[in-house]
Amino acid sequence: MGRILAAADIGSNTVHLLVAETNGSSLRRIANESDWLGLGEIVAAHGCLPSGAVEKLVRSLKSMRGIAASCKAQGLYVFATEAMRIARNHSEVLKLIKKRTGLEVAVIPGRMEAELSLSGAMLDSGGASDFTLFEIGGGSAQVAHCVDGKILEEASLPLGTGRLRVDAALGNPPSADEIALLQQIVNESVNNLEVPISKSGVASGGVARGMIRALHPDGDPVVFLEEMDFLAWSTARMTYQTVAARFNVRLKRAEALLPGATVYAALCRRFGFDKIRVSEYGVREGAILYMANGRLKPCPI
Repeated sequence: MGRILAAADIGSNTVHLLVAETNGSSLRRIANESDWLGLGEIVAAHGCLPSGAVEKLVRSLKSMRGIAASCKAQGLYVFATEAMRIARNHSEVLKLIKKRTGLEVAVIPGRMEAELSLSGAMLDSGGASDFTLFEIGGGSAQVAHCVDGKILEEASLPLGTGRLRVDAALGNPPSADEIALLQQIVNESVNNLEVPISKSGVASGGVARGMIRALHPDGDPVVFLEEMDFLAWSTARMTYQTVAARFNVRLKRAEALLPGATVYAALCRRFGFDKIRVSEYGVREGAILYMANGRLKPCPI
């Protein structure tokens, strides 16, 4: 039997809790809960986290701490990514979270986010030894060249789905001019990437798994470039409500499909991939493995 540990990720789309039993090299999920707060889109629009969003975040973290405790987790590591990194008032928000919940939140840099994602994705990478790891969130996109389980080079791009919805002013449904602006923003950023070409592409995170849910009801983890193009083309012509019904996804996930598919398709073209494999695991699983191996220190519950 392994240790029971918990990780809570304050992401730019969701706040997500994972509780798992692990021996340091594998894990078994016990609880997997999320709240969609859309912090990346909020910060992109306002530059900070308004009081209403902070209250929702505090309530979510209190609930997640309770879930972790009920699962008898031995520790909880809470970390935040791009939305918190760039919010002007993030220092005040972190102090308030500590006061109201007792939890210390680590605001991790893009490199650390990529390393945790790689650790999780290696659980089902299919033995790939030379690949490019992609993770698109609500606030940014992480790209890392990985060889033998290590990151050689990485980059963080301002191409999160929530940020793109604001930057391209996407309507519901978007206009032809808004779609053109979205593609321009994405292509300009992706074409300036200097990460080396690798043998294959692996994606992790909720946006990639959202593509799987929309395109592959059978759960097949391999998504082809043509499918990404189809998803971007079709979702650009529907309201979010129609997208949710047509592709059988939650409304909030439906809002992320157009920018997400657009970015993934552009990345595939930049690296010459005709397909990518989507990992079932990611940054939270990586954080739990890091805790189990003494590389991260969790908060007591």
